Amino acid sequence: MSALTGQCSTIQEQRDRWERKRSRTAKELVKTEQFYCEQLKLVTTYFVEILKAKGTLGPDIRENIFSSIKEIHSVNQSLLVHVENSYFGRGFDQFCPHLQHYNTYVDNIYNASKVLGITLKKNKAFRRFKKLQESRAEFKDHKLEDLLQLPVQRIDQYMHFLQDLTANTTPDNPEFEQLSRAVTAVSEVSQRIQNNTRRHENHLQLCRVQKLLKGRSTKVLAAGRWYIREGWLKMVPPKGKEAKPKMFFLFSDMLLQAKRCSPLDPTNGDKFTGQHMFPLKACAVEKVFGHTKSKGGLLSLTFPKAKLLLMSSNQEDLNDWYQSLSSAIRKLQSKETVVYQRAEPPPRQRALHAAADSHNTPSSSSSSSSSNPVRKRNMETSEDRERAQKPPVEWEGSAPKRMKQSDAPGQSSVEVSTSGCVIL
Repeated sequence: MSALTGQCSTIQEQRDRWERKRSRTAKELVKTEQFYCEQLKLVTTYFVEILKAKGTLGPDIRENIFSSIKEIHSVNQSLLVHVENSYFGRGFDQFCPHLQHYNTYVDNIYNASKVLGITLKKNKAFRRFKKLQESRAEFKDHKLEDLLQLPVQRIDQYMHFLQDLTANTTPDNPEFEQLSRAVTAVSEVSQRIQNNTRRHENHLQLCRVQKLLKGRSTKVLAAGRWYIREGWLKMVPPKGKEAKPKMFFLFSDMLLQAKRCSPLDPTNGDKFTGQHMFPLKACAVEKVFGHTKSKGGLLSLTFPKAKLLLMSSNQEDLNDWYQSLSSAIRKLQSKETVVYQRAEPPPRQRALHAAADSHNTPSSSSSSSSSNPVRKRNMETSEDRERAQKPPVEWEGSAPKRMKQSDAPGQSSVEVSTSGCVIL
């Protein structure tokens, strides 16, 4: 009896701890939601509405800067009413179907920052208007640039609040399912933000490398290309000459070899000249030496039309280059491997199936043919001749085949390039 009483006491203590944690999270959520809605109101009232009334900015520029922030403010006002009355599950259950406004906003946030900066430089009236509005006491020294980032930051805060509320809500509580659904919905927007951030940072890296290259003949900016790393490596020549240091830029689809411009060049002394672009899709990388903890090592890169021997005296740097190259090649080749999917057979093949089935099904015609062996032999002979003349048919149920790399779409080697680099 005492053991049972002690067990019930332990369960009740656990429930009390959950309730205390849930209560703290709920209070923090309500408090921050109130402040968040106040900040959104500042933007919609003192910027969006007044700019629309005054016509200081055109509709396209207003849309690019403020996007769906007005709709977000409206949706969050409804959420605030629910959470202030402790209807957290119901509030987020009605809030999540409107998350497309957040999707629109987060997809536009980097463009909004860019357009805002350009407009402030070109539009003197808007520049004065922005400064006047930000000087209001309600803004408390907050800048418009900071306020525009709030919806993006709020999604991350929602993730923490919802996870804490769900973790401290018992499964038999009616709000448990609602909060669980909200966690899933908000996490999708959070993942979207992270993906957008990675794409933006990658774009900045590509732009930086492009600016490092002399002239415009070497094109680094390309759709689907990802920056991985860069660094100096010594290139070992094939005929025993002295190894020369070269700058290499590794991307998801190619390796760019460059050399430093002459320091005497007054305009390009700090830049590089692109020499060769090596596609990674048919590349093989191997450690010639450097497997042990010895100092430095040598990498062998084999391309369809070239072979590189790259040397480094830094063991850690060499290992990182090897891992980065191997990973990039593996990912690129796995994307280009096409597997045929078994589809419904074409009409001709279905007709052959039907003929085969009817041939195997006993019927009156088969019995009559069996009674006439000469006619049966003639029929089989004509069928064999017809089958020999027709191309082989791949029947349903056979194992799917992997497409050869040379037959995959987009796998033909590039013969002509607008780049000044030599593509090997």
